[in-house]
Amino acid sequence: MTSRFEERPLCTLRFNTENASYEENLQKLLTLIDEAADSAIVVAPEVCLTNFDYDHFEEAADFTLVALPLLLEKTQTKTVILTMIERRTDGIYNVAKVLHRGQVIHEQAKANLFKFGGEHDYFEEGSDDEIVLFDVDGIKMGIMICFELRYKDLWQKLEGADIIAIPSQWGKIRTQNFLSLTNALAIMNQCYVAASDTSNSDMTGMSGIISPFGEENRNEDAECLEMRYSEKEIVKMRRYLDVGITS
Repeated sequence: MTSRFEERPLCTLRFNTENASYEENLQKLLTLIDEAADSAIVVAPEVCLTNFDYDHFEEAADFTLVALPLLLEKTQTKTVILTMIERRTDGIYNVAKVLHRGQVIHEQAKANLFKFGGEHDYFEEGSDDEIVLFDVDGIKMGIMICFELRYKDLWQKLEGADIIAIPSQWGKIRTQNFLSLTNALAIMNQCYVAASDTSNSDMTGMSGIISPFGEENRNEDAECLEMRYSEKEIVKMRRYLDVGITS
């Protein structure tokens, strides 16, 4: 008997991007997407193709135009979430994109830049208004990009999400912050959190998937961690501990 609840693979990626060319990073990402199961939702680390390559910032923005069509080809049966450096008419943004069935179905520019890391010197700031719930085959999803995870008002904006994706490049010295915040977000919003970070030498490498109950599954050394998303677990959690979040 077929379950009335939605299930599908959910994948977080963790790979090193610091010593490779843009093209090598793209080929690595394409390979990992191929390895993910059909119908998977795959979350990649923040700007994993180019890193924050401020010394070649224009080239990094140009590479998005090269990479995006190739990534879209891989999404006929899968969903991919990542951020890319994108040039717009008024400047360059760090833009989260949701690639699904060969199309970009949602995008949002990073609205809260990490000023301690100098992001505001290079990127234009997006708008919090773009941080909204969106639908992927009936699954309610939301995105926070790295540093945005620290903004408690955004947790409320994404209340009711089934999955919250966190593409990140989070500094290693703040590893415990990343672990605590991603775990707490899943527990507070009673949803799945899929957080991806690079394994670069100065980053946490603590990609992972946290369940609505708060069960923590980290990639450790795995470049692709796959876990089953189950709508039933969300419904069960929200009925069991009713704090007013509706499914």
